[in-house]
Amino acid sequence: MASVDVTVRGGGIFGLAVAWACARRGARVRLIETARIGAGASGGLVGALAPFAPEGWNALKAFQLDSLLMAEAWWGAVAAAGGVDPLYRRSGRLQPLADAAAVAAARQRADAARDLWQGRAEWRVVAAAGAAWEPASPTGLLVEDTLTARLSPRAAGAALVAALRAAGAEIVIGDAPEDGAVVHATGAAGLADLSADFGRKLGAGVKGQAVLLRHDAAALPQIYAGGLHVVPHGDGTVAIGSTSETDWQVAGPDEQAEALVARARAVMPALAAAPVLERWAGVRPRAKSRGPVLGAWPGRPGHFVANGGFKIGFGLAPKAAEGMADLILNGNFDIPDRFSVEALLG
Repeated sequence: MASVDVTVRGGGIFGLAVAWACARRGARVRLIETARIGAGASGGLVGALAPFAPEGWNALKAFQLDSLLMAEAWWGAVAAAGGVDPLYRRSGRLQPLADAAAVAAARQRADAARDLWQGRAEWRVVAAAGAAWEPASPTGLLVEDTLTARLSPRAAGAALVAALRAAGAEIVIGDAPEDGAVVHATGAAGLADLSADFGRKLGAGVKGQAVLLRHDAAALPQIYAGGLHVVPHGDGTVAIGSTSETDWQVAGPDEQAEALVARARAVMPALAAAPVLERWAGVRPRAKSRGPVLGAWPGRPGHFVANGGFKIGFGLAPKAAEGMADLILNGNFDIPDRFSVEALLG
C-alpha cells in the first residue's frame, strides 16, 4: 500500500480499535506497531469490562456506559469481519456486601441504575445462594449487575488484527512511513511523548500484575471481592487482577503476583486447586486526569491522540474508536471536552 488515509501508531487496544473504526468506514489504514500486537498493557490477562457504580454521574461514567452498551454488537462485528472470536461475553458480576451501610448504599445505587442505565441493564441486591461460584458475604447479600462483560485481551487483539486485514488494512511490525492523518495510540510511552512536547507531566505508566488460572467457569459471572477482579474466560481459564504500582524495581511479575493467587483462593475457595498457567506484568497508561485522552494533538495539524485507557481501556474502546474515527474522517468531535489534550493541559 503506497499511500493511506490514516496511519495509526500503536498495536494496543486503542490503536487497533481506532484503526478498525476507520477501516470499516472505508478509509485506507496503516497500523504501525514497533514491537508486537499487545506488547504493552493490552497484552494482559484480565479483560474485565466492569461499569462504574451508578452514582456521582459524570462525563466519564456516561461515556463508559455508552461504550459498554454498544460493546456486544461492536465486538460481534469485529468477529464477523475477521472470523476470530474475541471471547466477549456479557457475563454479569457478583459483589459481596460487608455490612448494613454497604447494603443501604447498594440499594441506593440500584435506584440510580434504573434511571441512568436506561433500562438496558440492572444493578440489584440479591440474597446469596450459597453456590460454589459465589463470594462469601457477611450480610448474606450480594450486588448483582447485568452490565459487566468480559473478553480475552489477547483474543480481542487477534480479532481486531484479523478484521483489519479482512478490510484491506496494512499492519506493520517495525516501522513505516506516516501518511494521511496520524493517530498516536502508544500507551505509557505516548504519555511520556506528550509530556515532553508540552514540558509538563501529563501522565505516567502504572505497573499492573495479574495471574491466569486453569478453571472452567466460562458460563459463570465475574466476581469482584477483596479488591480483586475474578474473571472467567471462554477458554476454560480464570484471570485474577490486578495490582496498581507507581513505584517498582522489577518490570516483570514478582511476589505481588503470588499474593494475587493467595488472595483469589481465599476469596473464592473454588479456585483452591486451580493451577497457575501464567503470571503477567505490564505498564498501563494513566493520564493525570485519570480519564482517556482523545482528540487532536495541539500544534501538530493532522495528528491525533488516543491514550489513557489505564484500567478501563477495553471497556472504553468501542465508543472511543467510533468517536475518533468520526473526528479524523469527518471532522466531527463528539467526544467530551474533558478528554481532550487541551483539558489535560489545564
